[in-house]
Amino acid sequence: MTKDVSILQADAIELLKQLIATPSFSKEEDNSSAVIRDFLEKNEVKTEQHLYNIWARNKYYDDNKPTILLNSHHDTVKPNKGYTLDPFAAIEKEGKLFGLGSNDAGGSLVSLIATFIYFYEKEDLKYNLVLAATAEEEISGYNGIEALLFYLDKIDCAIVGEPTQMQMAVAEKGLMVLDCISTGRAGHAAREEGDNAVYKAIQDIGWFTSYKFDKVSELLGPVKMSVTVMETDNKAHNVVPAQCKFVVDCRVNELYSFEEMLDIIRSNVQSEVKPRSIRLRSSAMATDHPLVQAGLQIGRSCYGSPTTSDKALMPFPALKIGPGDSARSHTADEYIYVDEIINGIKLYIELLSKIVL
Repeated sequence: MTKDVSILQADAIELLKQLIATPSFSKEEDNSSAVIRDFLEKNEVKTEQHLYNIWARNKYYDDNKPTILLNSHHDTVKPNKGYTLDPFAAIEKEGKLFGLGSNDAGGSLVSLIATFIYFYEKEDLKYNLVLAATAEEEISGYNGIEALLFYLDKIDCAIVGEPTQMQMAVAEKGLMVLDCISTGRAGHAAREEGDNAVYKAIQDIGWFTSYKFDKVSELLGPVKMSVTVMETDNKAHNVVPAQCKFVVDCRVNELYSFEEMLDIIRSNVQSEVKPRSIRLRSSAMATDHPLVQAGLQIGRSCYGSPTTSDKALMPFPALKIGPGDSARSHTADEYIYVDEIINGIKLYIELLSKIVL
């Protein structure tokens, strides 16, 4: 029996309040996973768990049908020092629900859970639905969606719940963090000795600052490189540093592979360059995909997202869409409008109805 949407909306808001009140920093999601599992089981949904990832299939799952994954994360960053409200108090006032993780990505998570429950007992769906509430998204950890995908059956496409104001992020920039080391030779700063590694690093940093990659994406714009950390091992002011380390944050559009970028960078700088990871690759989804077409039919627009999500770890088409606003993520006194959740559930149901019914 299909549950009333207004009841699902009210229950989703109460679930979000519970999750806000339950600390769930990345790698510490044991309690929030228990809250989610308990909520689903109270709604007579059969659940499974791997590590701190909770997942479920629709009641009439059929191996012969294609499958849509509904995914969002239940871990949060730690609250920053600017909070004036208790980050775990779940305060509702003036139409807003305040609390850590309310916007990123609690609102999307509870809206997808409500949507999954709406379709859970429907027979003769054209697609299977799999719900996954996953961990470690905020640190791009290995024990979140990446670990869970191994246990799921074949997934054909996904909806990834992140705060996008319920517009469709059909493309997403990849993230590659580079550790760079400039090497010189130590010497006394008072004499013409040594080979200053800082000066060498500054030359390379100048290149990172000024270089423009040729290929510019219509959806994601240009590749962006930002030097974010710089340090030496020196403790004394009078020693010419023999080594200088700096970190480069690279946001990569879908027109370049990480390998191509590394080749270009290494041919232009003298520092040693090592990527921390090449997992979080850029992605783009065809606008003629059924999920995107369904979204267009209900008035949603397409755009390219500059931020990364678990979408980057999915080897199948994935549409990032959810209630809330990315600009509020990780901010002090984080909040989401209650109406954003109510409308998010309504729009998720409308979107999926175009495809699965």
